[in-house]
Amino acid sequence: MILFPAIDLKDGQCVRLKLGDMEQATVFNLDPAAQAKTFEDQGFEYLHVVDLNGAFAGESRNGEAVEAILKTVNFPVQLGGGIRTLAQIEAWLEKGLARVILGTIAVRDPDLVTEAARRWPGQIAVGIDARNGMVAVEGWAETSTLSATDLAQRFEGAGVAAIIHTDIDRDGILAGINWDATLDLARAVSIPVIASGGLASMEDIERMCAPETQVLEGAISGRALYDGRIDSREALARLKAAA
Repeated sequence: MILFPAIDLKDGQCVRLKLGDMEQATVFNLDPAAQAKTFEDQGFEYLHVVDLNGAFAGESRNGEAVEAILKTVNFPVQLGGGIRTLAQIEAWLEKGLARVILGTIAVRDPDLVTEAARRWPGQIAVGIDARNGMVAVEGWAETSTLSATDLAQRFEGAGVAAIIHTDIDRDGILAGINWDATLDLARAVSIPVIASGGLASMEDIERMCAPETQVLEGAISGRALYDGRIDSREALARLKAAA
C-alpha cells in the first residue's frame, strides 16, 4: 500500500485547493522542488503531482516547476493536468516522469489512452475525478453523464497501469476518503486503484492498513501532510508494518 504525497501546482507554487476551486487556494510552499525533496527525505517512495493551471488550460502551465522537481528527487513521480496528446505524453516521459495521468482525454478520446498504454506499458494512469459518482472534466469545471465505474471499465484489458479516483466533494476539506465509492470501484475493475480526495487523519491511515483496503494500490494525501494532521514518518511506519 503506497501513500502518495501530493504537490498541486498553481502559478509555479505548491498549493492546495478546497473542493477544486482555483479561487480557494492555500499556498504551502513557494518552492515545489524543495517540497518534493522534503517528502523524499521523509521516506516517501512515490510522488503525485498535478498541474492545476494545465488542467484548465488543456496544456502544461507549470512545466518549469515539474522539471525542477524531476531534477531534484530520485523517487518516481506521476503527473496529471493538461496532458491531452501523445506528443505531450512522450515529452514528459522522456523528461523522467515515471507515470502520466490522463483525465479529461480519457473521457473525450479513450482510444488515445489505449494507444498510449500500448506504447508506454506501465506508464499510463487514468485520473477519474467524480462528483456524486459522475465523472468531471476540464479541471472539474464540467460534469459529464458518465459514471466513474463505467469509465474505469472502458479501460479493462487496455494496459492502463492505475486509476486515480478522486471524490471532488471531499478534496481539500479533510473530510476523509470516500472509502465506499473507492472500494466499490476497485472491486469493479482489475486495474489497480488509488484513492484520492479527503485523506485527513491517522484514522484514515489505519483504514489503509485494514485487510479490506488492500485491494487498493494506495492513497494520496495533500493538506493533511502539510498541516501536520498526518505524521509522515508514523504513517509510513504503520503502512510498512501492515504490509
